[in-house]
Amino acid sequence: MTATLVKETSSPPPAPDADRTRRLRRRGRTVALLFVLPALLLLGALVVYPVLFSIGRSFFDASGTTFVGGDNYTEMFRDPATLKAVRNTAIWVVVAPALLTGLGLILAVLVEKVRWATAFKLLLFMPMAVSFLAAGIIFRLAYDEDPDKGVLNAAVVSVHDAFADRSTYPTARARDGQGLTKGKDGSYRTSASLSPGDAVALGLVGVRPADLPGDARPASGAAGRKPAADELRGVVYLDFTPGGGGEQGRVDARESGLPQMKVEAVRGGETVASATTAADGSFRFEGLEPGSYTVTLPSANFAPPYEGVSWLGPALVTPAIIGAYLWIWTGFAMVLIGAGLSTLPRDALEAARMDGASEWQIFRRITVPLLAPVLTVVFITLVINVMKVFDLVYIIAPGPVQEDATVLATQMWLVSFGGGNNQGLGSALGVLLLLLVVPAMVFNVRRFRRSQR
Repeated sequence: MTATLVKETSSPPPAPDADRTRRLRRRGRTVALLFVLPALLLLGALVVYPVLFSIGRSFFDASGTTFVGGDNYTEMFRDPATLKAVRNTAIWVVVAPALLTGLGLILAVLVEKVRWATAFKLLLFMPMAVSFLAAGIIFRLAYDEDPDKGVLNAAVVSVHDAFADRSTYPTARARDGQGLTKGKDGSYRTSASLSPGDAVALGLVGVRPADLPGDARPASGAAGRKPAADELRGVVYLDFTPGGGGEQGRVDARESGLPQMKVEAVRGGETVASATTAADGSFRFEGLEPGSYTVTLPSANFAPPYEGVSWLGPALVTPAIIGAYLWIWTGFAMVLIGAGLSTLPRDALEAARMDGASEWQIFRRITVPLLAPVLTVVFITLVINVMKVFDLVYIIAPGPVQEDATVLATQMWLVSFGGGNNQGLGSALGVLLLLLVVPAMVFNVRRFRRSQR
């Protein structure tokens, strides 16, 4: 027995070779470094070096030869264009991520309740496949002020014209010295007073024959009709003979009447009768009392047509571009929040429904609190993204309002390469943009690491 114990104690299991283990670990690190080295070289060439170069360049003047210290940074905050870029960037940071996160949350919740959820998600996510350049061109056309080009203004004008009367002859005007006087409001009235039993011919020019309504008829027949004793009769016509000829101020055989023209009989400053011209331009006021009258063509006949909304004007250009950004990124927010929504414990939701909670209460008190980490990640990611938005602003905003829509990224490009040719000031703007983005990136990384633990 003693021999057995001696034998067992004299032959313990062999200890691991520490040197061999260290060599294997060192070899593994070397192999990993060799695999990572190309990526590190690219990262250094495309990220680290440009950042360090921009920081150094920001302390030199426009030519890059004279050291100016912090002058570029002080100049940056004295420049009104830069201050406007900072203001617009702040609007983007406050409005766009909040709207996108809210829309993504609402759509993610609603999509769960529709039958074709996958198709709906695909439809909303498709704009992410469109480049910002293409999206900017699309929305530049959609926001065009001309209703014949811009789809938004075409819709706005159609709705407006459905509820408001459209002027019939916006380019029409009266000849000087032909019996019509123009008022301050754009209306025309007869220079001489008229009485019941009189007839008047009101000639206008400035209307192309091709623009006349399709039911327009020659005015010569209406001009020869005799009014009754208590009737004031007249004709509104185009005082222009196609092909030449004719006499100004007189209704010729080939001259057309102007239908759908509003005409009023005014006495003592008050309108006592009104009429609309027929296809041949004729009108009449019946049952008038004896006295002097003035025939008036109201300004509504000559008002310029409604052209819609100036989407890309100084007041609306930033909200319009944010709208284009929402169109692109709403699907992204919806998909990420929908992924988080799919991981929620269903038993908690069902228990709340069994306890009598409404869908709104479940959404507000259970769904949103449980989705808070996902919503925070989506919001911070979008904040980082909107801080460096460039393509949409540069493409959608027309030249005259480029300064009204500018953000830090576009201002940096304009100062450096868009005519300013001051790379020192542009580099200072780039450093400012970097300083604004870094805290959001650090917050996102820390939150990610915390969730991994």
